[in-house]
Amino acid sequence: MGRTESSEMVAPGASTMPGVASHRIDALLAPSYLEGLTSIPIEEVRSRRAECQSVEVSFSYLRRLVQGRLDIVLSELRRRQEGGSADLHSLVDQLPEILSEHVHAPGNGRLPQWMAPGEPDIDDSLVGRVDAVADADVLGRLPDLSDDDIQALIDRLTELERDISGQRRALHERIDALQEELVRRYKTGEASVDTLLK
Repeated sequence: MGRTESSEMVAPGASTMPGVASHRIDALLAPSYLEGLTSIPIEEVRSRRAECQSVEVSFSYLRRLVQGRLDIVLSELRRRQEGGSADLHSLVDQLPEILSEHVHAPGNGRLPQWMAPGEPDIDDSLVGRVDAVADADVLGRLPDLSDDDIQALIDRLTELERDISGQRRALHERIDALQEELVRRYKTGEASVDTLLK
């Protein structure tokens, strides 16, 4: 299903992340999520920490996906500015180098604690959010897009990366708070080492 119009590629009103299912991420990021933390059962504290970590892994993967596509579009912009040939084949040849720029992505330096080899289990709505901005069809037509379309695509991907990064930071805050509560209970004797390590 091709996109031939700029208005289709950069449809307005799509700046809000739908979430790992929107109700799930909304619940995790709600101000009330950490209320009464010191009084809830330790099993619930541990369960919330695991859920936040799982969602953070999805957002970490998604952020790298957006950054990779943004790098591809920025490479096309540089090619135009430098007067290179409009050759899709040459762009494809550059993809390994382009995408390797974010092997060590900027950020707070922490690695997801539950990251495993291969793709994490991500809700289709998340990847669909990225595809709605720059799917394989759009990336394959980059040399044919106008300069305005290229800039609009860069703006959309930049905004999306900013949204994802903001939500990741909020998830990190919750993971830290939950971890600190587990440590507090251990230090005060409210929970034994055996309980915390289950």
